[in-house]
Amino acid sequence: MAFPIPLMVCLLCLLGLTAAASSSLRSCLLSAVDNDATLAAFKGDLLYQTLAVKAYNLNYPVTPAAVTFPTSSAQVSEIVQCASTLGYKVQAKSGGHSYANYGLGGTNGAVVVDLQHMKFFTYNPTTQQATVGAGMLNGELDTHLVAAGNRAVSHGTSPQIGIGGHATIGGLGPTARQWGMELDHVVEAEVVLANGSVVRATATENADLLFAIKGAGASFGVVTEFVLRTEAAPAEAVQYTYTFDLLGSAAERADLFAQWQGFITEKDLSRKLASIITILSGSVVISGTFFGSKAEFEALGLADRFPGATPGNSSALVFTDWLGLAAHWAEQSILDLTGDIPAHFYARCLGFREDTPISADGVQQLFEYLDTAHTGALLWFVIFDLEGGAINDVPMGETGFAHRDVLFWMQSYAVTLGQVGQTTYDFLDGINEVIRNNTPGLGDAVYPGYVDPRLEDPRHSYWGDNLARLQRIKTAVDPDDVFHNPQGVLPA
Repeated sequence: MAFPIPLMVCLLCLLGLTAAASSSLRSCLLSAVDNDATLAAFKGDLLYQTLAVKAYNLNYPVTPAAVTFPTSSAQVSEIVQCASTLGYKVQAKSGGHSYANYGLGGTNGAVVVDLQHMKFFTYNPTTQQATVGAGMLNGELDTHLVAAGNRAVSHGTSPQIGIGGHATIGGLGPTARQWGMELDHVVEAEVVLANGSVVRATATENADLLFAIKGAGASFGVVTEFVLRTEAAPAEAVQYTYTFDLLGSAAERADLFAQWQGFITEKDLSRKLASIITILSGSVVISGTFFGSKAEFEALGLADRFPGATPGNSSALVFTDWLGLAAHWAEQSILDLTGDIPAHFYARCLGFREDTPISADGVQQLFEYLDTAHTGALLWFVIFDLEGGAINDVPMGETGFAHRDVLFWMQSYAVTLGQVGQTTYDFLDGINEVIRNNTPGLGDAVYPGYVDPRLEDPRHSYWGDNLARLQRIKTAVDPDDVFHNPQGVLPA
C-alpha cells in the first residue's frame, strides 16, 4: 500500500524525533552515571530483557526505555532530572517483586532506577537505629543486624524481597503483630524528588513526605536510604506446622477453617503468635511462629484445638537462632513454590476486620466452590494471614498505609504455564464473590503489596481514607506525576 508523500514525511519525522529522543536519553543517563556503561542499559541492547529488565510476572510484559544502576544519591538525582526533563516517567526497583512489574514502570517506556548497588549499612548502638541502603534485600538486612548486635526488624518470609519496596508499601511478616510492619520501623528516609532535589524526611522535617513514603513510596520519589528502629532479635521461637490431608467432604475442611478463624479472632490472643492457614488442592495447612519458649507454646494447646493433622506431616521446631529461623521461613514459604523464577501468575486480595469474619455459610460455600470450580491453573492456593496487634495500634492517619483495622488478609494466587486465561481470572474472581456474598460489611481493602491490575478502584482499595491527603502531597512534590505507575497516587 502506498502512502501519500506528506504522510510519509510525517512518519519519517516522527521516527526521527523518536530516535533523537532515545539518543538524548542515552547520552543524558550515561552522563548521570559518570559515563560508566555498566550502570545503564537501554531498550534495544543485547539481552536487555534478560540481563537488565528481569520482569517478575510474565503475565504483564513491559519494556522500559532504560534501566539504570546508580551507586549514589547524586547519581539518582541526575537520572531523575534526565528523565523528567525529557518527558519520561520514573520508577524505582529494589528487589523487583511487584506482582504487575510496577518497579519497571508497569507500562512501556519508563526509566527504571534499579537500586541493587545501594546496600550500605551502619548501626548506631546508642539509638539502636540502623541506616540502610534502599537496595538491600531483607535477608541481607537480617545478616547485618544480627552481626551488629543481634537486632531485628519486621519483614516478610522471603529473603529476596527488597527493603525499598517492602518498607514503602507495608512489610507484613511474622513479627508484625509484636513490632508493626517494616514501614513502622522507618523513622527517617532520604528521598530524591521529581525535581532532582535530595531531601530528608522525618517526623519534624518534610513530615508529609515521610507520611507518604510509609505506604505509597513509589508515587513520591526514589528512597535511597532508610533509618530504621530495631528490636532485640527473639531469643527463642517455635515454628509450627499442622498439615491436614482432607480429601473428603468440603464440610470437614470448612469446619477446620471455622475453628482457625474462631481462634484468631479471640480477644486475648497472644501477640507473640503468628498464624496462617493455607488452602491447597487436597490439603489444608495451619502454620506460623510463636515467639517464646516451647513450654509457652504448648500451653496454647494448638494441637488440641486443631486435631486430626496427618501423621508425620506436623511439627513444632524450636529455634534459638534468628538467622536460622529466617532461613526456615524462606524454605517453608508457600510463595517459594514458584521460587524466584519469573512466572505467569495472578493474585487477588481481601482484608477482614475483627467485625467481618466470613460467615459459617460462607466458609462452607467457599470450600464447595474450591472443590468444583475450574481453575485453568498449573498451581493455585489461598492464604489467610493473621495480622492485627501492633499494626493496628498505629492510628490510620499516621502513615500512608491506611488499613490499620484489618485483622487478617486473604490472598488467592494462581500460576499458569502461559498467559493467564479467562478461566483462571474467573476462578479467583469467584473466590472473592463467594466470600463477599457471605460477609456483611466487608470493605474493599487490598494490601498495597498485593498489586491487582484488575481492581475497579485501585487507589481507594490500596489507600482508603488516606488517599485524599496522599493526593495533596503528590501535588506538592510531584505535580507532573514523574513517579508514575498505572495504579499510583495521582496529583489532586
